[in-house]
Amino acid sequence: MGIYTLTVFEPNGEKLLDESFEASTEEEAKTIGTEKLKQLSYDEKTHRCISSAGKLVLFHR
Repeated sequence: MGIYTLTVFEPNGEKLLDESFEASTEEEAKTIGTEKLKQLSYDEKTHRCISSAGKLVLFHR
């Protein structure tokens, strides 16, 4: 299991969400992150999901 961090930003740089979760694979992390964004209606906001190693697995500007 890896630790991934999902972060959502406003255009002015304010963080709206900064949450960590566990996933078995990068694909699972993408799925979990995407679902979380949809649930919170943040899917159109600037967001990123990174692994604990710093690898970018999900990004939207």
